[in-house]
Amino acid sequence: MKKYIYVFVLLSVFALNTLSANNGDGDNENDRQQDYQLRISKTSEKIKLDGKLEEAIWQNTAAVSDFWYSFPIDGKKAELATKVKVTYDDNFLYVAAEMYDPNGTIIQTLKRDVDFWSGDNIVIVLDPVNQKSNGFMFGVNPYGVQMEGLLTGNTGARNSRPSSGAMNSRWDNKWYSKAAVSNDSWTAEVAIPFKSLKYDATKTTWGINFIRTEGSDNSFHVWSPVPLQFRSVDLNYTGALIWDQAPKKTKGNVAVIPYIAGSNFKNFEEGTPTDNSLNVGVDAKIAVTSSLNLDVTINPDFSNVEVDEQVTNLTRFNIRLPEKRLFFLENTDIFEDFGNSPARPFFSRRIGIDEDGTAKPILYGLRLTGNATKRLRVGLLNIQTKETDESAGQNYTAAAFHQQVFGRSIIKGFLTNRQAYQDSEFSNTDYGRNAGLEFNYLSDNNKWQSWAGYNHSFKEDITDKNYYFKGGVRYRDRNWSGLINYYEVQDQYYADLGFLSRLNHYDAVQDTTYRIGFGSFFSDLNYTIYPEKRGNITSQQFSVFNWWVTKANNGDFLERTNSFSYRLSFVGRSSFSARVANSAIDLQFPFSFTGAEPLPAQKYTTTDMRLSYRSDSRNVFTYEAEIRYGGFYSGTRKGLELEGNYRVQPWGNFGLKFAYNDLQFGEVYGERQLFSVSPKIEISFSNNLFWTTFIQYNTQAENFNINSRLQWRFAPLSDIFLVYTDNYLVETDDLSDQFRIQNFGPKNRALVFKVNYWFSL
Repeated sequence: MKKYIYVFVLLSVFALNTLSANNGDGDNENDRQQDYQLRISKTSEKIKLDGKLEEAIWQNTAAVSDFWYSFPIDGKKAELATKVKVTYDDNFLYVAAEMYDPNGTIIQTLKRDVDFWSGDNIVIVLDPVNQKSNGFMFGVNPYGVQMEGLLTGNTGARNSRPSSGAMNSRWDNKWYSKAAVSNDSWTAEVAIPFKSLKYDATKTTWGINFIRTEGSDNSFHVWSPVPLQFRSVDLNYTGALIWDQAPKKTKGNVAVIPYIAGSNFKNFEEGTPTDNSLNVGVDAKIAVTSSLNLDVTINPDFSNVEVDEQVTNLTRFNIRLPEKRLFFLENTDIFEDFGNSPARPFFSRRIGIDEDGTAKPILYGLRLTGNATKRLRVGLLNIQTKETDESAGQNYTAAAFHQQVFGRSIIKGFLTNRQAYQDSEFSNTDYGRNAGLEFNYLSDNNKWQSWAGYNHSFKEDITDKNYYFKGGVRYRDRNWSGLINYYEVQDQYYADLGFLSRLNHYDAVQDTTYRIGFGSFFSDLNYTIYPEKRGNITSQQFSVFNWWVTKANNGDFLERTNSFSYRLSFVGRSSFSARVANSAIDLQFPFSFTGAEPLPAQKYTTTDMRLSYRSDSRNVFTYEAEIRYGGFYSGTRKGLELEGNYRVQPWGNFGLKFAYNDLQFGEVYGERQLFSVSPKIEISFSNNLFWTTFIQYNTQAENFNINSRLQWRFAPLSDIFLVYTDNYLVETDDLSDQFRIQNFGPKNRALVFKVNYWFSL
């Protein structure tokens, strides 16, 4: 069975590459830049950014209009008028937009980047190198709230999850905007510094598109048409921004962001004295060229970063939490877009954070990322953590390249190294290294994609079964999409700078963890129906999913899941979905989910069903609900997830998440009821002053957490933070038929004050 899977995947990759090369690249129906061109001229007029469009330049500059729908229908002109004008001077790219809107405006919050796509806004998509491989998006809503992000050339289909870093809205940079609202329209002015962009100073044609989101009916309008099945930000469908002369290289493009932070920390569990500390550090962003950026951090402090969301984990394996630290976010796809989601050779959260989420002091960090040439993106990273009495310091190095070939396809490779550093010396035995190459094919018409890759790990005394490989193909058009993917992780493959799931198996009887390499074969087939005319229904999707996992060394069965699902989506982004799945697991070692007698190592076959509903996002009160019931190993699992939010436009959001799982195994294997509850309050006093309080209680983690954060953005990308966090141990007797709290006490508490300021040099 195993060898046939290998042969099938490899032949499929070869055949699809050949087919796409012969057919896909010759299809120029999506080359919008022949028909959608915007010529831009330099202005000497000083533009006052107030959102009112009163300057003479805006009266004398031709506008692009006649926007098209890209969702919930396409191929038809948008009914509401949108006009956009563009000009520039020596320092800024200026955009003026006017949106006719008699229905009134809807926004979710005054907080930057948050829920931006769920209300009214205008977004500028830029591809300065015009290679359809990476770009930027800048958006503003009627209240002047900003959103910015980085884009790759593979943002994927509208109903699918984008690949790693494909739409990175956590990236922040300095730019300026103002908006103004009138009775039946709203206007916006945007000034994007050339210093904030990475571009080729010899190119006179950039890729550009404009996206308008209309909150009253949750429709998307675009200037350069984008097919309904793809996201509106797709770089493959930009129009052409044609300069009268190429923008000059920026000079002196250096930003320095020093910080000072004071903290008061008390560890009640260890009974140590209160720790009062004062830290100073600095970040810097240096433009090596107009398209290549060096990020530097010295003694960084991430105490202001939002707390991780606690989740209930009912798998036997570890889960991946998102990276939120700003230093790691720009061009993150250069390093992280290797492997597959359960097996990433690079994952930045492995740096400076242990598996319990505790921060490890970082002495310094360097990141060089961007375009070395118009078709070559590169990344180089080096970070050193501090040596302590309990542990050695660690040096982390990563290098990666993405070379664009055959149109939009990419050959990419990486090297990573983790090496212990102690007593002023690097260890010759305590290290972990990885190296790999991958090829990603993406046809010019976005229909075909294929990939293949191999990477190898290096550790002291490990010379066998220490590799990973993958191969797969994907097809998608307006209605049909399908995927076939296979990857294999060998027993002794390690990724010290990465994330690996499913490799470690815990034996609850022996209290020992064993590594079992595995091969994962995955396929799905989806059929989506889009309406030809606007109505209450925006899409229906039918999906078949198959997943098969075997041991890497002999092909023995480990696990499988076969499922069928249906999703019905409505105007307002409300939706209903149903899923039924049949699964089989060959449990390799005894494992307990209840703390009682472990389940025996044997094969289990189960069936379960899920129903979910999401309400209309335009309403002030929104909610999501999911119920599930079915077999779970030898027992049953009943689950309920609820999430609600009440919005007071524009200043307040009051939310609550609740999850409940009831596990029943009977006999000696016990039962367990797990639940988590997470209220969240967000109050925006203005576009620049926010107060967020997040409370979490999770019975699985036995933790009660309070995190309250006040943020004042007193200048562009310059902030004052006041953060209070408190953790309590909550021990419960949840093995009995009644839930009882046995112990409740403080674990640790902290109060942090931090100031950072962005200096542009």
